[in-house]
Amino acid sequence: MTTLIKLEILRTLRNRRYLFFTVVYPALMYVFFINAYGSGNQAGGLPVKTYFMVSMATFGAVGAVLSGSAQRISLERKSGWVRQLRLTALPGRAYTIGKIASTAVTTLPAILVVFVVGATQGVSLSAPQWIGLAAALWLGSFVFAALGVALGYAAAPDAVQPIVMITYMAMALLGGTWFPVSGSLEKFARFNPVFLYNKLATFTQPGHSLDLVAVAGLAAFFAVFTAAAAALYRRDTRRA
Repeated sequence: MTTLIKLEILRTLRNRRYLFFTVVYPALMYVFFINAYGSGNQAGGLPVKTYFMVSMATFGAVGAVLSGSAQRISLERKSGWVRQLRLTALPGRAYTIGKIASTAVTTLPAILVVFVVGATQGVSLSAPQWIGLAAALWLGSFVFAALGVALGYAAAPDAVQPIVMITYMAMALLGGTWFPVSGSLEKFARFNPVFLYNKLATFTQPGHSLDLVAVAGLAAFFAVFTAAAAALYRRDTRRA
């Protein structure tokens, strides 16, 4: 399984499309948003620069794992690579866990690059806050890695890309990525994993701690998505 994870990571990092759309693009969007909103304003209870640093980091992270895992798995199913792996000694659960782990690792560049840009733009956090925020966002990305694996087995190869993009954009739109979610919309947003993902940053506010409700919600989504990925993998195995 370790070899498979290393292979998947190297394949992703060599992908120029990945590097642009999940690493460079969120950083560019971050600069756009902080200039559009004005640096002296507040957004979602946080300074604008901090709020959009987090939302663009999560935007890149979710994009990295969803597009990276779902589309690649779908293509591997179509080419017969997954079927070849089933003929080896690699158990199904190891393949699923390996996919989730490898795609989650590739979110680190998406998160760290936006953080570096945020720091250059004046975001001021203590060292423990920087480390804690990076760790929280990275661990949270496993939720979407599991969703990506599930979508990769649920959708046909020809349909997976539009399904991933619609899912990705809908969650981002209603999850506080482009603008703070409040009022009646927030009641529905709490059932959106991206909204919970962005809420992990609230501990950077003075007098606030880590949002344990968001952590519990993401843990529940992770369990559901992982179970769905395992079930869909088994279904695909029976069809092969």
